[in-house]
Amino acid sequence: MPIALAFFVHYAYLILFLWVLVEQIGVPVPSIPVLLTAGTLTATHRIHHSYALVAVLAACVLSDSMWFALGRRYGASVLKLLCRLSLEASTCVSKTEGYFSRRGPATLLLSKFVPGLSTVAPPIAGQIGMPYGRFLLWDLAGSFLWAETFLLSGRFFGDIAQKSSSFFHWLGHFAFAIFVLMVIGLMAYRFLKQKKFLQQVKELRLEPAQLKAMIDQAEEQGNTPPFIVDLRHPLDYLPDPRVLPGALRIGPNEIRQHSEIIPRDRDVVLYCTCPSEETSAKLALQLHKLGVYRVRPLRGGFDGWKEAGYPLMDYIVDTPQSGVLASQILPSPGSKNLVPSERISH
Repeated sequence: MPIALAFFVHYAYLILFLWVLVEQIGVPVPSIPVLLTAGTLTATHRIHHSYALVAVLAACVLSDSMWFALGRRYGASVLKLLCRLSLEASTCVSKTEGYFSRRGPATLLLSKFVPGLSTVAPPIAGQIGMPYGRFLLWDLAGSFLWAETFLLSGRFFGDIAQKSSSFFHWLGHFAFAIFVLMVIGLMAYRFLKQKKFLQQVKELRLEPAQLKAMIDQAEEQGNTPPFIVDLRHPLDYLPDPRVLPGALRIGPNEIRQHSEIIPRDRDVVLYCTCPSEETSAKLALQLHKLGVYRVRPLRGGFDGWKEAGYPLMDYIVDTPQSGVLASQILPSPGSKNLVPSERISH
């Protein structure tokens, strides 16, 4: 048996525990290759399936319980840290918050299958005040489903490989190289996907100073100001419920499903609280494909505007939810209805 494979077999349960723990803590190292490798080796009976499963579940419970506690205590600041670590930040907080809004704790059942979502789900569960016992039950069920999916997939492949002694012998010699290639391949795919996304976003971004100048110019000349959309999830309002001057709160799904609510005759600015403006930038790219070209994400989002010292407003009027017509959301030409309160704070 090759040295690398023998080492893996000897320390299999410790490797599984530490590898999964590191990934679930937030370091972007994929666990799927190590789960598949362990599952394949269970076909040789050098690794026991039940022990491997216990090691994975222990790592998941330990890391998820830690993030649950930190999310309950520190809230949004923990989520921002996790998204900066993630290579899948575009699917990070906003997507997970949306899942929790629609499915509640059942989100934890499938969260580990979605890159980025798996790490931020526990702190969001803590942030929304889910009882720990309920969280642990759903988290264990989701961890079990995720671990068994890849361990059994590896076992299925191992059983097939064993039917050909020459192929199984070849697989044993190159198992470590195949494992390394899987890890590097998954990391490279995620990195390149994120890099491509950020390159597209870079061309669209609007600086806070530019938006402030546009608002001031519109006010001085009596023109219609830019249409500003606050894409933050209700959980993101907790640290600071204020909005940018004139901004309307409209959920990302509302804009996707009813693009008619976006005016075509003026600039549209989207902002969120995600790192690198993932939510607003991704939505802006989607709207471009639908023919809405004057839409741009705000660089730094809400935090970037706030840190620049620009004014914020108390929000009074909420935007209607799904199924609304454009006329119910957008003010008529020359009208100043359906806008936030004019109480501005710095």
